[in-house]
Amino acid sequence: MKFSSVILALFALATTGIAQKTCTPSFDYCSDVLIKDKGFTEADLRDVLKGTDLENEDLENVLFHCKNPGDVGHPKLCKSGCKDPATEGSHSCDAFWQIDIVVNTVGKVLKEPITEISEEEYDSMFAINSKAAFFILKAAAVHIADDGKIITIVTALLGAYAGSKAPVEHFTRGVCKALMERHVSVNNLAPGPMDTPFFYPQEAPEAVEFHKANAMGNRLTMVQDIAPLVRFLCTEGAWITVQTIFANDGYTTR
Repeated sequence: MKFSSVILALFALATTGIAQKTCTPSFDYCSDVLIKDKGFTEADLRDVLKGTDLENEDLENVLFHCKNPGDVGHPKLCKSGCKDPATEGSHSCDAFWQIDIVVNTVGKVLKEPITEISEEEYDSMFAINSKAAFFILKAAAVHIADDGKIITIVTALLGAYAGSKAPVEHFTRGVCKALMERHVSVNNLAPGPMDTPFFYPQEAPEAVEFHKANAMGNRLTMVQDIAPLVRFLCTEGAWITVQTIFANDGYTTR
C-alpha cells in the first residue's frame, strides 16, 4: 500500500470516529448517556473538564451541555449525582425542572386611529404590550438557567399597537447584554396579521381581505409559520441573539 493511501485510510478512520459523536444543541446530558449513546469517550469528557474546577470530579456527578452537534461544554456539578430525565432535553441537577425557555406571547391590539385613542385605552394597551413585557423579561433574566432562551412575540403591524410593542426591542437589547456571560439568547419575533382568535374580533371582513392582499400568497401569517422559528431559536439557532426577526409574508419590512 502506498504511503498516500495509508494517510487517506487513517484520515477516513479518524473522521469516521469524529462523525459518530452526536448531541442535540442546547440539550443537557449526563456522562453515561454521552458515552453509551452519543459516541463520546471518557477521555473526551475529561478533556472538557480540563482547566475547570471540575477537573478531578467523578464524571457521574457532572452535567454536560451540548453546544453544537458532537461538541459539549459548560459542565455543571450535580452534588447528588447526575440523573437523566425520562426524555432527552434540557434539564438541571435538581429534582425539579429549571426554566430553560421563556416565550412571551401576551398582547393587546386596539383597532382605532391614533386621533381617537383615549388616554385610558393608551394606558391599558401599553400596560400589556410594554410594561408586562418589561417585567416578564426582568423575571426571565433573574430565573432563566444558563444557556437559556428568551423570546418575545412583537409585531410587524403599524399604528399605536406597533408603538406599544416597539419598546420591547430596546428592553431586549438591555437584557441581552446583562445575560451574555451566561450564554442566554434574547430575541423577538415579529409576525404579520395572524390567523388566530386574537385577530378577528378587531377586524371587519373587508379589513381581513386587505391584510391578506398585502402579504405574499394572499394569506395571513399562520401559527405554523411562527412555531418553527421559535423552535429554531431554541435549538439550532440558539447562537442568534438580540435580534428582531420579521416573519410576516412581506407584509412590512425595514
